[in-house]
Amino acid sequence: MSMPRFLIAAGSALTLALAAAPASAQDGGAGFGGGQAVQQQNQLQEAVTDQNQRNQDETGRNRRNRNAAPPPPTPEELAQRAQVIATAANVTCQVTQANLLGQTDTGALSYEAVCASGPGYILINSTPPQAVDCVLLAGQADIERARDPAADVGTQCAIPQNMDVVRVVSAYAVEAGVRCTVDQGASIGKSRDDNLIYEVGCNGVDGAWLERLPTGWKVTECAQIITQNGTCRFSTVAEQAATLKARFASNAEAAACDVTQGRYMGANANGSFYEAKCAAGNGVIVRFNPAFEVQQVYPCETAQRIGGGCTLTIVPAPPATTQP
Repeated sequence: MSMPRFLIAAGSALTLALAAAPASAQDGGAGFGGGQAVQQQNQLQEAVTDQNQRNQDETGRNRRNRNAAPPPPTPEELAQRAQVIATAANVTCQVTQANLLGQTDTGALSYEAVCASGPGYILINSTPPQAVDCVLLAGQADIERARDPAADVGTQCAIPQNMDVVRVVSAYAVEAGVRCTVDQGASIGKSRDDNLIYEVGCNGVDGAWLERLPTGWKVTECAQIITQNGTCRFSTVAEQAATLKARFASNAEAAACDVTQGRYMGANANGSFYEAKCAAGNGVIVRFNPAFEVQQVYPCETAQRIGGGCTLTIVPAPPATTQP
């Protein structure tokens, strides 16, 4: 009776051993204990069948596990991967959220990342790593769509925080010293010196262009921009007039003009000059110092020699003199 005990420990070899057992053992012969031997053999066969089934199930599970796709990365893992690229690309960004965008044509993985402050980025794990500013992307898309509404503007940032351009431009305006409530903003390109430029729209007053210099910001009011063949999309004539009216308030002579329209005329060593059209039908030219304090007020009737005179106000011609 030693064979059954060895066979139980043999797994798959057990099936082959049973198949080769003498027929007398299977027939319940007297030398093998009759019915008891048959019962033991049946139990062995059931044990072998059960073990074989378990082996097959385990093999199937292992095969499925090998072929299954790996689990997707967690939000924390995506942020960590994006942070590595941002740091390698030398951009200031503390990544708080990141989405996997896919692969470029060269097989490099790309991510959209939200930063704790400032603009978000599209980050590409190329050689070298690349970081593309979401605000610059949106500004370029605006320019291209203005030229052709059907233009293909490429991949754009889609996370809501990265699409909030005003949030980023407002922070730039504060850095630049612009004191207004920013309600619009955009990236509009680069200067001749390759400096980034942003337009700021202000609530109720004149907006400005912000140029990022290596040493800080340069602010140019839209009233000046439009005299230099530039365009401000976010400032109106009424807002520019409101800006002049507020600056006139500290000077009684200037404040007598209820400004309905304003114009920047230029500047020299004496200060900057603005023309204002008044609701009463007259107009003035005002000279400001760099702090926009009123230095001199010139009625349009007597200001013909200042910067070519008034153009917003029709100045009546002086009466003709009668020859004796």
